[in-house]
Amino acid sequence: MKQYSPDKIRNVAIVGHGGAGKTMLVEHMLYTAGATDRVGSVDAGNTQSDFDPLEIRRKISLNATVLPLEWHDTKINLIDVPGYPDFIGDLHGVARVVEAMIIVTEAKRDLDVGFELAWEIAEQHGLATCIFVNKLERDNADFSGLMETLHERYGRKVVDCQIPIGHQAAFSGVLDLLNMKVYKGRDRGVEIDEVPNGYSDEAARLRDKMMDSAAEGDDDLALKYLDGESLTEAEIEHGMLVGIETGRVVPVLLGSAASGIGVATLLDRIVGELPSPVDVPKTINEQPLEPKVNGPFAAFCFKTTADPYVGKINYVRVMSGTLKADQHVLNIGKDAEERIHNLFVAHGKGQETASEVVAGDICAIAKLVSTSTGDTLTSAKDRIEIPAIEYPEPIYRIAIKPMTKADEDKLGTALTRLRDEDPTFKNYRDPATHQEILEGMGDIHLDTIIEKLKSKFGVNVGIEEARVPYRETVRISAKAQGRHKRQTGGKGQFGDCWIELDPLPRGSGFQFENKVVGGAIPKNFIPAIEKGIVEAMDRGLVAGYPVQDIKVTVYDGSYHDVDSSEMAFKTAGALALKAAAEKAQAVILEPMLEVQVDVPDDTVGDVVGDLNGRRGRLAGMDPVAPGKTRINATVPMATMTRYALDLRSITKGRGRFRQSVATYEELPHPEQQKLVEEYAKIRAAHETEH
Repeated sequence: MKQYSPDKIRNVAIVGHGGAGKTMLVEHMLYTAGATDRVGSVDAGNTQSDFDPLEIRRKISLNATVLPLEWHDTKINLIDVPGYPDFIGDLHGVARVVEAMIIVTEAKRDLDVGFELAWEIAEQHGLATCIFVNKLERDNADFSGLMETLHERYGRKVVDCQIPIGHQAAFSGVLDLLNMKVYKGRDRGVEIDEVPNGYSDEAARLRDKMMDSAAEGDDDLALKYLDGESLTEAEIEHGMLVGIETGRVVPVLLGSAASGIGVATLLDRIVGELPSPVDVPKTINEQPLEPKVNGPFAAFCFKTTADPYVGKINYVRVMSGTLKADQHVLNIGKDAEERIHNLFVAHGKGQETASEVVAGDICAIAKLVSTSTGDTLTSAKDRIEIPAIEYPEPIYRIAIKPMTKADEDKLGTALTRLRDEDPTFKNYRDPATHQEILEGMGDIHLDTIIEKLKSKFGVNVGIEEARVPYRETVRISAKAQGRHKRQTGGKGQFGDCWIELDPLPRGSGFQFENKVVGGAIPKNFIPAIEKGIVEAMDRGLVAGYPVQDIKVTVYDGSYHDVDSSEMAFKTAGALALKAAAEKAQAVILEPMLEVQVDVPDDTVGDVVGDLNGRRGRLAGMDPVAPGKTRINATVPMATMTRYALDLRSITKGRGRFRQSVATYEELPHPEQQKLVEEYAKIRAAHETEH
């Protein structure tokens, strides 16, 4: 593939809900442009973009895939983006490096959640947006219903640019309102200059509306149009380009990804009406970064893949300047130098070696040492830093357990690689529950992580429910003695201390104070007392959970010149805490989540009722968008284990939520008793074994 200047490049994300037909649309675009010699099939598992074995097995896209093609002396970098909300991380990353999104939707009245997500992110990033209506040949296709919904939801910015010829099974082509020609059949097919009978009036009406939209974007065109003159095809296209660039116009094109109808005209519109990197330079810290080939160098890593054999591959958009093979660059965020050993243009899973890549273009680099998603590569002289990608926080968690010692040894490295690949995935070891916790965007997301552990890294794990990280504390103050005395022949052990145990406000942690006077306990033994108390806190007071929000003051005690030791006073400290806790009304605390739930207005009642059933406390509701409400609540973590799945069910996938640990509160007494009894049974069983 030859090199193109920035004005001859189009970076376009193909987005939309899972199952809308994005991957098949990309297949036909590649075939129509001559980039491939066949059209693959999702069912057959031989498409250009879904090449990962997991994608082939599941028959859905799991990874964003870069697929370049050439059309009318222009390079189009298509990026096929997964449509399921579980994989929204790729959508956030890709949005940073494209100028336009084509949202693919089925011809039906209701908009899918994937459509709404893509629309929101396109608006958030100021991207040019185009809608491609797919599956018009389906028996239940409802094009007019869809257009009513789009106009009702998004207003006059949604502009009809084509009319379907035929309905459902009779769908045979598209009437393009730009040139008033009909395109029938696969790919470009047959071009017909005459408007078919029965379509003239609607075509004239919609073309006038399209001219209205085109004229609004350019003062000269507006004057000409207001004077009653019709706009030429070139003028309409120019006016549409200006409107699309500014977000004032969202054109609607249509066709069939299965048969290829409408694909060639879609490619025409990408070249003619979607902006190049030159048209809409990316803004860095409120300043445009012009995509100049000879300008200062900056490139942004928007995706990373981890392969146990090939190593890391970083997908990069060159924002400014030129990236060359064997060039030394600076990862500015990590202050690390990288050398570009393996520079290539990605074609799905295929690769084409490149000697250089210019501003505005997208490439891949293998085997960088320090670079990961969200990093900026620049030169030591230019030192440009592009802000990192803001990803949504995980909303679903499970626990895993390696099946064998060999799996345990490999697990840490594998999880690190997977975090490099997917920033919406997190893992950590929970000290309260002693579990390895995985966090992600949903059950499908974490299912694929588990599958990748096995298929990519040979790590087998079992899945457990993630236990709640309860804590323990005390309600009132108490004093107690801890005395450890043992004589077994020879030197004995003696440690004796008195402590005062006080509750602290939530979130205070642990405080220790020494008030011993008169040498009752030598100063060198005080740290041992504190250490014994801290270790006892980790073991818990009543149910085995870590203790927090307490203050311990050691104020008196005694010692023996010969038998006292650090170990003895450490034991005494632990005994003192246990004795004081029995008087201080030890209780169990549960983590409370601060939850924000955005839902359609018609589901607010059901969602609020569900939160109440989870012992949630409603903090208020606010409108966040037309037809959407944000519900604020504080909810116990213990009741939120499957909330991501339950909310999806209640709202038909349209609800979204964010959560963060707000505080710890006392667990209701019945639940406390259950945990205490469970802990007693575990201890009894353990003592029986030993």
